[in-house]
Amino acid sequence: MKENNTPTPHIGAKCGEIAETVIMAGDPLRVKFMAEKYLENPVCFNEVRGMLGYTGTYKGKPVSMMGHGMGMPSIGLYTYELFHFYGVKTIIRVGSAGAYTRDLKVGDLVIAEGACTDSNYGDQYELGGVFAPIGDFGLLRAAADSCDRMGYRYKVGNVLSSDVFYRENPRTERWISMGVLAVEMEVAALYFNAARSGNRALGILTISDHLLTGEVTTSEERQKTFTQMMDVALSVI
Repeated sequence: MKENNTPTPHIGAKCGEIAETVIMAGDPLRVKFMAEKYLENPVCFNEVRGMLGYTGTYKGKPVSMMGHGMGMPSIGLYTYELFHFYGVKTIIRVGSAGAYTRDLKVGDLVIAEGACTDSNYGDQYELGGVFAPIGDFGLLRAAADSCDRMGYRYKVGNVLSSDVFYRENPRTERWISMGVLAVEMEVAALYFNAARSGNRALGILTISDHLLTGEVTTSEERQKTFTQMMDVALSVI
């Protein structure tokens, strides 16, 4: 942790104002909702660029919650600063995803065991091969156990972290043929950053729309009703 580098260009907190465990969501309003719903005595530590962040306690444990924006460049930037400048050890992303299998319904959870990607984010590491970004197994196992205990519908497996939302030539069927469960836009970069920094990360996703059936949800539903993934994330910290 580089204490003399805080606040960073993108996070207004000082060293010590962010907990070692951070739960992140793309939408800063979802973060505000989570902080108000779950945290005891939440204190806002960041408003830079509207990317809200809060620190409080949950059942006596210090926890921070923060937005990460949309896409791998955005989550990559914020998680890099959290891991390298604020001493964060664990980041759990809670977000939405589009289903690639009829075994999933809108509202179901996906725990991302691994994250395929069509992004060049990993090229910076110059590995000379294809790196498979994966989640922390301890967190993954605990999250699956929590889903079983709480009675939440879920699947564990591979997701696709895509750089493109409106793709000119979709190749959905190719990812489906490889057993990919759902598509989103951030988990791979989170897993890359966690691996490189020697820290823990996990993506817990709620199916917000279905690429095969055409089912969709509203932005308000995504912001305020996707609480099962939040319950699971907080249960494993």
